[in-house]
Amino acid sequence: MNIKKGDKVIVISGADKGKEGIVQRVYPKLDKVVVEGVNVHKKHKKPTQAVPEGSVLDVYVPIHASNVALIDPKTKKPTRVHYGVVKGKKVRLAKSGESLD
Repeated sequence: MNIKKGDKVIVISGADKGKEGIVQRVYPKLDKVVVEGVNVHKKHKKPTQAVPEGSVLDVYVPIHASNVALIDPKTKKPTRVHYGVVKGKKVRLAKSGESLD
């Protein structure tokens, strides 16, 4: 998976297409990511003795990693990732040649 926590991404398909956000969490085994402000669902909490009125929470639900694309820091557009060696270290590079790490 080419996406890491803290990367700025844009959603390229689905209900939230076009939204941008920062990756909050990555699930590599499931090939899913949680993006801030994207795919937000409502969760209703039942009233308890501690909170007698209950509540409604916003829950960020993971989306598949193939539905997001990294944003190129130079052009500010979606980009694919390739790898290269810079100063003897393997780094992620955008198609414009800009380093993503």
